[in-house]
Parts: sequence; structure tokens; C-alpha cells
Amino acid sequence: MLNILFLGDIVGRPGREAVQKLLPQIRQQYSINYCIANGENAAHGTGLTRDVADELFSLGIDVITGGNHIWDKKEILSFIDDYPRVVRPYNYPPGAPGRGVFVTELGMPPRPLAVISLMGRVFMPPVDCPFRAVDCALAELPRDTTVLIDFHAEATSEKLALGFYLDGRVTAIVGTHTHVQTADERLLPKGTAYLSDVGMCGPHFSVLGIQVDAVVRRFTSGLPTKFDVADGVGILSGVVLRIDPVSRQVVSVPERIQRLIP
Repeated sequence: MLNILFLGDIVGRPGREAVQKLLPQIRQQYSINYCIANGENAAHGTGLTRDVADELFSLGIDVITGGNHIWDKKEILSFIDDYPRVVRPYNYPPGAPGRGVFVTELGMPPRPLAVISLMGRVFMPPVDCPFRAVDCALAELPRDTTVLIDFHAEATSEKLALGFYLDGRVTAIVGTHTHVQTADERLLPKGTAYLSDVGMCGPHFSVLGIQVDAVVRRFTSGLPTKFDVADGVGILSGVVLRIDPVSRQVVSVPERIQRLIP
């Protein structure tokens, strides 16, 4: 059995501290073989730097996925091509730096495992069609590959539609971007595991990781407001996928996790 942990969007230092303090005990409790995390907000609340990527890898994260904020720290343009385990959305237009798929081998005997990052188009910056893009990505993988997808999207309708579109063709599709964990974990009719959004690793008493007062001021005044990452106790949100390495299917309904730093 392969036990895969997928962590929600890591937001700034509080999110990284939550991973540092909580990931070791979760790895031990669930016998985790592999850990994937969305890291597009990991550096100061938006974007990813080389130092932060190295820090996340040192904490036990195996692959970092991206989204609409992946380019916010321009430094990433200088290193993403050298970091195959930093996976930006596959459906950025051709010529974008970096990779949209990371493939490794896992288990005994070793079998291929692929992590694909995709980004939605509803209420999101313009990108290529994620439905057509994922068809191209899957066509390039061996048939016996365990495929895990991070779908970074706003609309649950788009996430659900892609889930059913890929049902039976991939092992699991997990949503990110909203920073709010949903309670709709399920196995789709043809066996693909699905969760609309895995949530956030970041400051618990915040608005999606941002200081509450600043966000309230933006809504009540309508004026531009500087958004800073909130302080305080951190929360880790994730989901555990238990996968049969032979059938490449999740054997039970995914288990959601939310842990506060003690």
C-alpha cells in the first residue's frame, strides 16, 4: 500500500512552521510514503523563492505544485527549470518555463508515479484549457502510472467537471486555491478519488491566510489595502490517499486532516 499525503496551499512563514511542527507526526501516524504540497503562496504569502523551495523539501515535502501565483516572485524564473520537483500548471501556454508534470518511481517493485499541476479558467487568469491539456499530459505517460492531479481552481463546478472527466483515468484529483477545506471527499463511480479543495497550511485566525483587519477594511471601504500574512497559531490541512500500487486506485475514501499547532 502507498500512503500519499497532499497538503493544501502553504501560506507564508506560519504555513511553513505548521508543516515543520506537524508533518513529522502525521508522516509517522499514517506511514506516509510521499508528500505533495501546493507552494505557490509559501514565500511571504505569494510566490515561491529558491530558499523557500529548499526549506520545504528539507521539511519532507517531495513535490511542490503551483497555481496562479507561481510567478509572483520573479526569482522563480531563474531556478524553476533546474527544480523538476517544482511543478507549475501544465496548461500555461507553450514556452512557459518549468514543467507541468513530475514523474518518479515509488513502491516495491518501483512503479511510475506522476504529479500533474493544472489551473482552472473560471474566475482565474487566462490559461489554456485544462481538459484538453490534461489529455495531452496523460498521453505521454506509461499506462501503468499512478497519476495524482492538483487542480488549482476557483469554481467547484469546474473542479467537479474535471473530476468526472478524468474518472477512471487518474488515481486522484485534489483541488487547491480557495484555502478552505471542503467536506466532499469521495470515490467517483469509476474509482478516481476526489476532493474539491484540500484547504490551507497557514495562520488559523485569518482570512485565507491574510490579516483579518486588512481584509475587512478592503470590503468595507472599497479602497486598496495592503495584504500581509496573519500571525498566530498555525493550521495544517491535508488529505491522505491510500493507494493500491498494482491497481493504482485509492482503496478507501480519502481522509481529510486538519491539525492546529499545539
